[in-house]
Amino acid sequence: MSDLHRHQETLGFARHDHGGCVTTAMAAAEARCAEDGLRFTPVRRRALEILLERHQAMGAYEVLERLQKEGLGAQPPAAYRALDFLVSHGFAHRIERLNAFVACVCPGSDHLPAFLICTSCNRVAETVTIPAREFFETAAAEADFAIAKILVEAEGTCATCRSKET
Repeated sequence: MSDLHRHQETLGFARHDHGGCVTTAMAAAEARCAEDGLRFTPVRRRALEILLERHQAMGAYEVLERLQKEGLGAQPPAAYRALDFLVSHGFAHRIERLNAFVACVCPGSDHLPAFLICTSCNRVAETVTIPAREFFETAAAEADFAIAKILVEAEGTCATCRSKET
C-alpha cells in the first residue's frame, strides 16, 4: 500500500492494527525529535502515548489527570506545554469543536487533516484532505489572502453509534 493511499485511509472508526498505529507514531515522533534536536521529555512522550491509546479526543485536563496519577506533570501548565509541543510539531492536533486533542495518524507527513467527529461517542477519525488544500490555496491566492491555519471538521454519527440507535 502506498504512503499516499495509507494516509488517505480514515482511522478511528475502522478496524486497524492499533498496536502498529501506536508504534509507528511513537517512532516517527522519536525520529523527528532526534533529527530536529527537539527535547522529547518524559511528560511529552507520555502525553503522546495517552493520546495514542484511543482515537478519541481528550481534553487537556483529562491528559493532566492521567499524568498526575502517574507522577508526571503535577501542574496544569505541564500538560498544556506538552500538548502545545505535540501540536506545534505535528504529533497531535487540536480539535476546535471539542476543545480537545487527538494524536496525528500520519505524523511526519505534510498533510491537511480533516476530522470526522462522532457527536455520540466523541471518537475522532482523521483523514487527509488533499483536494481541499488546493481549493483553499487557490481561493486564498485569488483573494490575496495569506492562510495561517486551515481547519476542517465534520460532525456526524459513526456506524457503531448508529447501529446502537436502531
